Amino acid sequence: MSGHWQSRPEGGGRFALWLIRTIALRGGRGMGRLLLYPITLYFYLRRRPERLASQQYLQRVFGRPATPWQVMKHIHCYAATTLDRIFLLAHGEQAFEIETEGLALLEQRIDLGRGVLLLGSHQGSFEALRALSARCPDRLLRVLLDKQKTPAMTELLEALAPDVGAQVIDASRDGASVTLAIAEACEQGAMVAMLADRGREHEVLRRTDLLGTPAPFPVSPWLLAHALQVPVVLCFGIYLGGNRYKLVFEPFADRVEVPRHCRAPALDLLLARYAQRIEHYIHAAPYNWFNFYDFWQDNDDSREPHLSKAEPLSMMLSRERSS
Repeated sequence: MSGHWQSRPEGGGRFALWLIRTIALRGGRGMGRLLLYPITLYFYLRRRPERLASQQYLQRVFGRPATPWQVMKHIHCYAATTLDRIFLLAHGEQAFEIETEGLALLEQRIDLGRGVLLLGSHQGSFEALRALSARCPDRLLRVLLDKQKTPAMTELLEALAPDVGAQVIDASRDGASVTLAIAEACEQGAMVAMLADRGREHEVLRRTDLLGTPAPFPVSPWLLAHALQVPVVLCFGIYLGGNRYKLVFEPFADRVEVPRHCRAPALDLLLARYAQRIEHYIHAAPYNWFNFYDFWQDNDDSREPHLSKAEPLSMMLSRERSS
């Protein structure tokens, strides 16, 4: 429970994921969903750290100890959205009911031609954003994804949709390459989607309240938004059960400002606003939370870092644009 989320091994393996994919695609989504019950039981019994993390999280949400049934429901919800990634990539949204909220507001920001940062969290299905690309093929979407964290799942998904894999910006590359790739995509007017609730090892973090307790959040997405000076839109792909999803887009800021002379308070305000929206959707759909580790890191004794480390980001982008 005290380890970093990146240290946790990937669930399953290449053969297990291949077997699930084969059964699901040949037998249909109904048969695939039948597999979720033994998979849920297996992970509940065998993955103790994830089980404890679920119990801890659900207790924070409901204000009382979580029952085994609630924890298994939580795991099952995650398994269901993971399975649906296969069908969304293989067949698009034809088997799903996906409603949208705030799409017109998102399109207004895209039409500015400066690019858009879509910031999400590990809630629901980020893969449901693919429906946006299918409905608006003229809107370029790039997704930031760490391919090294889940190599077996990444290989499976890229085999299903090679064209989608080509639009991924690999977050496991060095920071300069990732930043410049995002900047280039924004200059092309693209939407760049990334999850902003987890910090990588050795990444600068700051704490803000979530469910009544300070939790660590990475500052790099907000420093990136400040450096790029592009609109920021929050996005959530909430799983509603069955084959139903809801894509929500919430304009956050047309420009993110993080003044050098008051950087820490400015970042704290941005993180607090972001965490408030995460908490809103936690209460609306509590089983959509897919951070299966000690998100709050209550035993973390680290102090607030000095933020001057992030200064080279804007300098690097300025050099790239002038070259």
